Amino acid sequence: MHPEVVDKCKQASQASTEMAACSTTLKNKALETIARSLKNNLKPILEANKADLELLESKNNYSRAFFDRLQLNEQRIIDMAEGLVEIAALEDPLGKVTGMWKRPNGLEIGLMRVPIGVIGIIYEARPNVTIDAAGLVLKAGNTLILRGSSEALHSNKALVRIIQQSLLENNLPVGAVNLIEDTDRSAALDLMKASDYLDLLIPRGGPSLIKSVIDNSSVPVIQTGAGNCHIYVDHSADVDMAVNITVNAKVQRPGVCNALETLLVHRDLAPSFLPKVLPALIKQGVEIRGCPKTAAYSSEVKPASEKDWETEYLDLILAVKVMESMDEAIEHINKNGTGHSESILTESYDHSREFLKRVDAAAVYINASTRFTDGAVFGLGAEMGISTQKLHVRGPMGLEALTSLKYIIYGSGQIRE
Repeated sequence: MHPEVVDKCKQASQASTEMAACSTTLKNKALETIARSLKNNLKPILEANKADLELLESKNNYSRAFFDRLQLNEQRIIDMAEGLVEIAALEDPLGKVTGMWKRPNGLEIGLMRVPIGVIGIIYEARPNVTIDAAGLVLKAGNTLILRGSSEALHSNKALVRIIQQSLLENNLPVGAVNLIEDTDRSAALDLMKASDYLDLLIPRGGPSLIKSVIDNSSVPVIQTGAGNCHIYVDHSADVDMAVNITVNAKVQRPGVCNALETLLVHRDLAPSFLPKVLPALIKQGVEIRGCPKTAAYSSEVKPASEKDWETEYLDLILAVKVMESMDEAIEHINKNGTGHSESILTESYDHSREFLKRVDAAAVYINASTRFTDGAVFGLGAEMGISTQKLHVRGPMGLEALTSLKYIIYGSGQIRE
């Protein structure tokens, strides 16, 4: 196994006992220290990020959305810092006891929230994930091993230095947050096999990264992020509202997992909706890949292939298909979706309820943009990712999602006969 991976796994494992017993006050103080340090070190962080962006530009094979995910600016760093302050203000889930009950023999049994332990995260060029993950993991009493992509190495190193210095200032173990700096694939593969040290592994990135982690990991994995998100525009939808929501869901930030990737339109509304929404999207630089019925409304629509219906573009590309009915739309979503975020735009109460019941996804919306699937927006603080599986958590992963449960039993001398 790679020496750096072993060393940092050992550090995280040794630190986990101390972090599990750390007081809420001290954890919050550490998060607030990191937040202040981020604001006080804007220049070195931006210089490190600039080095990453320049290397990316020299490769000349990146998308605008990828560049946007990697790029930091002063406001984004301040937002990261404010996110840590918000996490510090959240109720600490550790030690919370729920569901106490008493057995006939007098034993009192309950469940208590405890840390998971050592959490690893393998992620792509998203420097904000470095801070969000550290904040949540530390507040939940866990320790963290980060393995980011080569494109974000300078940014991640600068951010982790700030985190570790802040831990030191608060007499907490530096090994509570560590970065695997070797960006060779072998280091990532070794982290996936580090079941002697890691309790949980979370991939954050595109479908190929998530598949690689699932296929190769001997550590329990939570699948996150892959978002082939749909909006279905029902026959009764308000056209102007539907145009506004659709454009927002696709354009506001196309490189994130809750952005719209496929637009489904009921055939009865297509004549009034598509002539408005297609130009609005194209004006924003969106490439439309549509079915033949969609193409009839604009000469700029490119023919969609079968693969387009299952693709998460993470870019200014949108697949559009005209549906014969809501049943067909729901069938299409459940077949091609990734279980992330799906939305129906409708004035029909019955259709909205039917959509809620039958669509299989972590987040299902009525008359709203899919862009809201986010831990901070849901009131959970920053998030560790959007879980698209069903065990042990689903949807935005906030603090409680980074804890486990243990049974606690109070006795008064009972023995089992």
